[in-house]
Amino acid sequence: MTTTTTNRGGRSRRFRYAVPAGLASLSLVLAACGGGGDGGGEGGSSGAPAADVLDKASGVTTVSFWHAMDGTNAEALTKLVNDFNTANKGKIEVKATYAGKYDDAITKYKAAIQSKSTPDVIQIYDIGTRFMIDAKQTIPMQAFIDRDKLDVSDLQPNITGYYSIDDKLNSMPFNTSMPVLYYNKTLFKEAGLDPENPPQDLAGIREAAQKLSKKSGGPADYGFGAAIYGWLLEQFIATDGKEYCDQGNGRDGKATKVLFDQPEAVEVVKWWQQMVKDGLAANTGRDTKAAQAAFKSGQLAITLESTGQLGGFSKAAKEGGWELGAANYPKITAGTEGGPIIGGASLWINGEGKEDANKEAAWRFVKFLADPKSQAQWHTGTGYFPISKGALDEPIDVEYRKANPLFDVAVKQLESTKLTKATQGCLLGVMPQARKASEDGIEAALNGTDAQQAMTKAAQSLTSQIEQYNNSVN
Repeated sequence: MTTTTTNRGGRSRRFRYAVPAGLASLSLVLAACGGGGDGGGEGGSSGAPAADVLDKASGVTTVSFWHAMDGTNAEALTKLVNDFNTANKGKIEVKATYAGKYDDAITKYKAAIQSKSTPDVIQIYDIGTRFMIDAKQTIPMQAFIDRDKLDVSDLQPNITGYYSIDDKLNSMPFNTSMPVLYYNKTLFKEAGLDPENPPQDLAGIREAAQKLSKKSGGPADYGFGAAIYGWLLEQFIATDGKEYCDQGNGRDGKATKVLFDQPEAVEVVKWWQQMVKDGLAANTGRDTKAAQAAFKSGQLAITLESTGQLGGFSKAAKEGGWELGAANYPKITAGTEGGPIIGGASLWINGEGKEDANKEAAWRFVKFLADPKSQAQWHTGTGYFPISKGALDEPIDVEYRKANPLFDVAVKQLESTKLTKATQGCLLGVMPQARKASEDGIEAALNGTDAQQAMTKAAQSLTSQIEQYNNSVN
């Protein structure tokens, strides 16, 4: 298998500055567990235990595991947990608990830090990474990898890259998605467009939308439409090779400001604003389900979404009698360097207050989930991207991609993306707030505000929050 890791260690420090109510709960948590440094760090409250500690333990070691998967994804995860428990019967038992959706899970985790009741393993979404590093509760995966001299070359570097600083992996990627461009091939044909030649940049989308939109006599209500979702703007910035926040996207040190008001980002917002104004794009608002439904029904001919929607879109196409197409995430301008950023969540092993046997049992469970066979099972059961290269060669995965050939678009896109600080994504302590602020800016622009003014105001709204967060962990 493959991996790389990093997390921090350190003692509790007091805050040097008072923190406003908006960040009070977060600050209390960080005050309790210690501040963070920049860069990779050296593990959480303790490093990896001796490799044979579990073999010396008596009885069954129970691993508490909090996750954020529900529905079909939870069923697939339960099967993996059961498989692990069966293979380790009498030695390790993983007890999985649904901790709520991503935001709920991290809120519950913060409360658990204060009550000293954290689980052995927890699944945390990508934009919670900076907080998890600064909280200093966890043992970096790199500590286990280095201890075991583990060959981690099987893991996808463009996936582990997000969760790594200075080539050291903080957490193990688990459920991973990528954004792609989806389009309705049937509507393309009706509009006289080549269904095998989807647009590759903003100008191409506009050109296609002019022929597809009802306003121009096309077969769709609108040629384009996507949710006002900050993640999509982050992707455009990365595909242009630009960084979303300063300090090397928060990887050379604590980021002090966001950069989504830079010219390239504003260009995207202006383009989107003009598309809506000209009747070529629908303004479906922030609800991703609304944009998905509009695309499934044929109201939109082109949309931007995660690979996680491939199954739902494929089913809608089959039931609706139309043909689905997928292509690489578009560039701002064709030919520029860069690529999209992965999304999803990763697994963290808690070390603070944990017995060595639990730490080792947690590592064996996480290592099992990253194994090619497990990842192939996870991929085919959920549609999430496998973090393992070898998973793609597993028979079950080969058959899955034969039945779902469009998924190979994402495979090739991932493999062709050069890992840079831009494509690694921004590590920011208030990244959830930053994503919402960018959405505020985009929404204001689509409703008529000058795009530059809207994005500058949105970026400036984060200044004090970023400063307060950074002060709380210095």
